[in-house]
Amino acid sequence: MSGPAVGTAAAATTTDVVCLGESMVTFLPSQPGRLADVPSFGRGIGGAESNVACALAAAGHRAAWVGRVGADGFGDHLVETIASYGVDTSAVRRDPARPTGVYFRTATDRGTDTHEVAYYRAGSAASAMSPENVPYEALFAGRVLHLSGITAALSPDCLALLRELTAPRPGRPLVSFDVNHRPHLWRGCAEDASVLLELARRADLVFVGEDEAEEAWGIVGAEAIRAALPEPSVLVVKRGSAGATVFASELRPGPRGAEAAAGNAAPGASTDTVSAATPATSADTATPADTVTPVPALRVDVVAAVGAGDAFAAGFLSATLRGLPVRDRARHGHLMAAAVLTVPGDLTDPPSRDRADRLVALDDAAWGRLRLAPGWTAADRAPEEVRTP
Repeated sequence: MSGPAVGTAAAATTTDVVCLGESMVTFLPSQPGRLADVPSFGRGIGGAESNVACALAAAGHRAAWVGRVGADGFGDHLVETIASYGVDTSAVRRDPARPTGVYFRTATDRGTDTHEVAYYRAGSAASAMSPENVPYEALFAGRVLHLSGITAALSPDCLALLRELTAPRPGRPLVSFDVNHRPHLWRGCAEDASVLLELARRADLVFVGEDEAEEAWGIVGAEAIRAALPEPSVLVVKRGSAGATVFASELRPGPRGAEAAAGNAAPGASTDTVSAATPATSADTATPADTVTPVPALRVDVVAAVGAGDAFAAGFLSATLRGLPVRDRARHGHLMAAAVLTVPGDLTDPPSRDRADRLVALDDAAWGRLRLAPGWTAADRAPEEVRTP
């Protein structure tokens, strides 16, 4: 079973994936240690949604990033750098009154106790995004609209925007949602768990880690997560070094979100566009029948874990756009993640499509033997691949 494909009517659009969210200038440490002890930092960019857009563009897809940055030098750097990956940034808005967000981080894994991040994003230009000031025509121009839970945490206006974009309506593209639970962004708000669950249940394709599902919702295990999120056509539960489990459903005929929401189109959205998929609503009478596909992760010599989740999402979306089977979608996600895991920053060049396709096609035993180290994307073949008949 391949899972729901991106609709043919939506395929006529000029953009494959539109990603909306905050991107920031990130300062990467010149050496390991506490932020207090690092003598200098290198400048880069970071942002879950822009990371996905850059990775997709580098993989040959038509990607756009929609966001809001300050009318400052950091905003210039962000837009220019993201555009240099081949991403369409024409719908990015500049805010003359609010700054571009920046952050500093240590070299350690986010999941360790020694990891430090210092954000300077309160009152940023991106936090002012709202249903009243975003370009809906650009947001609904792609085959896929990719969002994340980070945006919902930035401000009440940003949360209202995500609720608007995930609402069932005619012409809505396939909505991809990465839960991306960041507890520090929700400080002072007791509704983070319910908000993220609400948004995820309105999406067509959802990415969530087992660890964040347990932290945010107190739910343990992939099957329990699926029980809490029955609506998305595809649910990808990321399980760290154990790999990923993909739940893909085929829905029997019944009223769907777009039809039930006729007349509820977003401002500026086309009402005659056929959406790729629409979420289930309380009116649904269809019963999903899941196909469950566990896909083991690769062995990787990790340099830094930051950005791997975004890369996985990009790889999975890339394969989804190509109509590949579910197992291959997850394997492409693992390969994209492995590319980022073997470099210090959030972004890197992915393996060529031919190389990735060749690795994805390996049998289970050969896939399990792969071990990827820094520089593997530039090598012609991994040693394990050479030994594969």
